[in-house]
Amino acid sequence: MNTLVMKFGGTSVGNSGAIRQAAEIVATQKKTWENLVVVVSAMSGVTDQLISSARLAAQGDREGMQQALQAVTARHQQTVNELIPSAQEREILLANIQQRLDELTTYCHSIHVLGEVTPRGMDVISSMGERMNAQIVAALLRSMAVPAQAVEASQCIVTDRTFQNAVPDMAASREKTQKVLLPLFHQGFVPVVTGFMGATPEGVITTLGRGGSDYSAAILADCLDAAEVWIWTDVDGVLSADPRLVANARPIPEISFAEVGELAYFGAKVLHPKTIRPVVARNMPLWVKNTFNPAFSGTRISQAAVHSGGMITAVTTIKHLSILTVEGRGMLGVPGIAARTFGAVARSGASVLMISQSSSEQSICMVIPSDHNQQVIDMIEEEMALELARGDIDRVWARDQVVIVTIIGSGMRETPGVSARVFGALGKAHINVIAIAQGSSEYSISLVVDQKDMAEAVRSIHAEIVEVE
Repeated sequence: MNTLVMKFGGTSVGNSGAIRQAAEIVATQKKTWENLVVVVSAMSGVTDQLISSARLAAQGDREGMQQALQAVTARHQQTVNELIPSAQEREILLANIQQRLDELTTYCHSIHVLGEVTPRGMDVISSMGERMNAQIVAALLRSMAVPAQAVEASQCIVTDRTFQNAVPDMAASREKTQKVLLPLFHQGFVPVVTGFMGATPEGVITTLGRGGSDYSAAILADCLDAAEVWIWTDVDGVLSADPRLVANARPIPEISFAEVGELAYFGAKVLHPKTIRPVVARNMPLWVKNTFNPAFSGTRISQAAVHSGGMITAVTTIKHLSILTVEGRGMLGVPGIAARTFGAVARSGASVLMISQSSSEQSICMVIPSDHNQQVIDMIEEEMALELARGDIDRVWARDQVVIVTIIGSGMRETPGVSARVFGALGKAHINVIAIAQGSSEYSISLVVDQKDMAEAVRSIHAEIVEVE
């Protein structure tokens, strides 16, 4: 089957104007593709409002809860009134949305009484935005003479019971997805599927965690053996740097899955590696396109992207970090120090973003989110209490206000001198490098610099390497 799966993010369906633009894109592509699936997010900001309403209810703030619910209600009612021309269709749609809003209000009142919200309850509440928005998009398409039907992903995607970060059962999801969506294809319908959510085998609603709507699109594409996946957002594809830091950051025409994985890991607002795993496994092309500039081709992501020239794809950053160091002359040649250090970090619940160790073995450095600093230091000191007491380890300390700057590109693997140009650019800008790490895959070089130097570091590297390629 010639099947395309398109996903529209929150900004792409964030208001009546954006939803209308998305619907125009769907109507255009319906003429080209035999089968078309549309996956929609909640309107931008709605999921945060829903989560806020639940938390306010749990805190006993009844007035704040009601204000949040009223804001969600008003926004959806206004959008329906602006988009749907038929009074009859509008009345039916508003009644359906009101049913969801009544469910939401009931859940929040229950949370208010109990004084707590469970992960299972939060999944039901946080998925309401997608469930309402899918109905709005489907109704608008019908008003444009595009046969469409809203479908809740809980009917298609089967997951485990890990609420708020559920893992799909691909075999069961394939069976259910084909059972639900193939009959709609045969009738000429465009299914408008809720992103972000699934359900347990018993039908209990779950959500898929970070990048959930992108993940939904990838799962459905795998289950339907789709030809391609298109992710619609509000930029012209994957960019070479954050445009807020680099004014002339440019869209990347083609990029590999491996490079996207590095970009996502190191803080760029692109697809999370988890979300594209199903399409990576099938080597299915994935495009990132701009809803508000649909004529622009965007970025094509594939297994082995062919670069038209150049070795560096992008420069990206992660902020609000600290570099934590365990140091001591007594660590030299002592087995297990690193294992025990990272075991202590794991017990603290902190994520280690980068590691560097000197060949003398007298220090181990790791970069962690700053809000975990004291907890991590306490856990390591507890683990290494004996070594600290006898002086094998001198101290465990952290340097705050640092950032990771990462240079990414598959072309670095075959190109000598990349590091020299990177460090040369930083040297010319008088920026000190605190720590360095490079993976054996050679897809990225990561540097730690002071947070005050972040913007200049990114601009200098981008100007030296990316812009001249």
